[in-house]
Amino acid sequence: MPTIELPQGTLRYEDVGTGPAVVFIHGLLVNGKLWRNVTPELSRSARCIVPDLPLGSHPFPMNPDADLSVEGVAKLVADLLEALDLRDVTLVGNDSGGAISQVVAARHGERVGRLVLTTCDAYEVFPPPLFSYLRLLPVVPGLVTVLAKSMFRVKALRDLPLAYGWLAKSGIPDEIVKSYVKPCATDSRIRRDVKKFVRTVSPALTLKIAKELQSFDRPVLLLWTPEDRFFPVSLAERLCEDLPNARLELIDDAYVFVAEDQPERVAREIARFVATEATDGVRAPVN
Repeated sequence: MPTIELPQGTLRYEDVGTGPAVVFIHGLLVNGKLWRNVTPELSRSARCIVPDLPLGSHPFPMNPDADLSVEGVAKLVADLLEALDLRDVTLVGNDSGGAISQVVAARHGERVGRLVLTTCDAYEVFPPPLFSYLRLLPVVPGLVTVLAKSMFRVKALRDLPLAYGWLAKSGIPDEIVKSYVKPCATDSRIRRDVKKFVRTVSPALTLKIAKELQSFDRPVLLLWTPEDRFFPVSLAERLCEDLPNARLELIDDAYVFVAEDQPERVAREIARFVATEATDGVRAPVN
């Protein structure tokens, strides 16, 4: 996999296929492997770019002074689009990566032509109530280390609802889950990075961004899983009402990690969306 040097540090990413650019944004404590079953089909008609963002499962620690707040990671995504000279991008976000994608669209949208939000944080839900304990990670000394090392060693802990157990209805292969946990369990610099992000997770931000997104007039596709326990369909329905050019598609038999449960459906929906939705409105010029 190639790497690229950004102001924040070294970023690894996958780049497969040719055609319109589709950039995938994962959430906290996973990496680009989340999309591993979506990109093979979609790359037949699109260029799929999948970065390993500095959210705790990334291979290379960022620079010590890097801004890795939620807004800072959104700026990192914008810097990646610029460094790769990507234009008219379809940005796809999931889980907390959906919140990051909303910030990118609202504040760094010059290169974003379309937005796809799969079951994710929005409005008052950031993080979901069951994961509110994550807010303790930056403030309780040693907590990140203990949790990461324990989950890496003990499968039963990885499978808990408070960990990865309820994220995919069909389950996640354990070797994938271990790959998510290993960087944080083995590198204190990765733990430093993830604490920067978690410290800024707050519904105050997603509520503010929701208002800013009301001026985002480019096409938006909401792919939501009604069976998910963390992000109710009402969030998608509100987004659909508040965004000027949005539509909602429900995907059954899946939880929040819809890319695990229904990858073929996700790939087909994104391909259709990219092929049929023209970008409307006048966008700011790209320098």
